Amino acid sequence: MQIDFHHGVTYTVARLAGFAHRDAETIAYCSQYVDDATNSGAIQFDNDAMYSRISSAHKMLDYRNFHKLANHFVWIPFHFLPGNGGVKSGENPEGSFVEKIICRPNSYIAQNMVRLCIEDRDALYGLHRLGVTMHVYADTWAHQGFVGIIHNVNNIRSLDDNDQPDAGFWGKLKDFFGDAFDEAAGKFVGDALPLGHGAALSYPDRPYLKWNYEDCHGNIVRRDNTKDFSEAANEMCKAMQRYRVGDPEANVPGLPVNDRDKIADMLSSITDEGGHDRHRKWLRAIHNGYFSFPSVKLEYQAKGTGSWKHQTLGTRKIKDKKSDIFPYDPSFLSSDWKLFHDALQAHRLIVIRDILPLYGICAA
Repeated sequence: MQIDFHHGVTYTVARLAGFAHRDAETIAYCSQYVDDATNSGAIQFDNDAMYSRISSAHKMLDYRNFHKLANHFVWIPFHFLPGNGGVKSGENPEGSFVEKIICRPNSYIAQNMVRLCIEDRDALYGLHRLGVTMHVYADTWAHQGFVGIIHNVNNIRSLDDNDQPDAGFWGKLKDFFGDAFDEAAGKFVGDALPLGHGAALSYPDRPYLKWNYEDCHGNIVRRDNTKDFSEAANEMCKAMQRYRVGDPEANVPGLPVNDRDKIADMLSSITDEGGHDRHRKWLRAIHNGYFSFPSVKLEYQAKGTGSWKHQTLGTRKIKDKKSDIFPYDPSFLSSDWKLFHDALQAHRLIVIRDILPLYGICAA
C-alpha cells in the first residue's frame, strides 16, 4: 500500500472508529511514517544526551541491489508480516519453512500483533504504536502471497486478462531491473530473485487494480485490490474501536455502511498511478466533508519544514550525518517524533521476540 491508504484511508478509518482529529492525525502520521523512516542509529545532542532509533523503511535502497535488500531488517516486522499459512500457533502449514513466513491477510499472527498493541494502550507511545500496527496490519492484505526475504516464492509472472504471460509487464520489469531480468525469457537471471513483491512492481499496492499472476508453483492467483483494501479498512476500524475501549475481544461494528461504501468507491474510482496523486484526492475528500465526520484540513510532511522531525530536532535535512549535533530541549522526551521511534522499536521487538516464536518462526 502507498501513502493514499496508509495516511488518507487510515485517518478516515480512525475518525470513523471514534477518534478525535488530533488522535486520528497521530495514528495516520505514524502509519505512513513507517514507509518514510529511513534513518537509523544514534543521534547526539549538544548537552551530550543521545537517542538511538531504528529505521522501518527502505526508500534509500536500490531495489535492484538484491544483496543489500536481503540484509535490511525492516521487511518481516514492518512490511511482510509472516502468516504461518493462516493456521494457529502450534500448527504448521503444509510445505517447507518458507510457507510459514509468507504474508497472509488478517492471519492469527496479525491478530496477535493487534491484541498486544491494544494491551499496551496506556504506554506514552500507545497511539503511535497503534499507527505502526495499522500499517503492518493493512499490508497483510496488500502483500499477501509474498515473503520478506529473497526467495523463489516471490518470482511470479504477471498474466493478462486471458491468463497469458503479460509481455508488456515484462518490459516494465526489464526497465526497472535492467540486466537482472531477461525480457525474452520472462524471468530473472541466474541467482537473482526479487524480494517481497518486487516482481509485481506496484501492482499489489494500487487500490483500484484487478490483476492476475502465476505463482512459483504454476497456480493462477486472481487479485481484486479494491475488495482486499476495503476489507482491510473495515478490520482496521474494528481494531481501532477495540483499542478505544481497551478490550481486544470487544464486539464492535466496524465501519458505518454509508462510509464503508464511500471508501470502497474512492478506492476503485481514483485510478491515478501515483500514490501521491491519489493521496491528494483523499485529502480533498476529507477537507470537503465527504465522510460522516466534520471537515478538516489534513496534511502530511515526512521530512523537512513542518515535519515531526523538524519540529523536534530543528533539522530540515532528508538524511542525517553521524556528525550532526542537535539542540536538546526537555520536550524531546514527549515529542511525537521520539514517541514514534519508541513505538517502532517496541513493535519490532515484540513481533520478533514474543509473537513469531509462538508460531515456530525465528526471524532477524
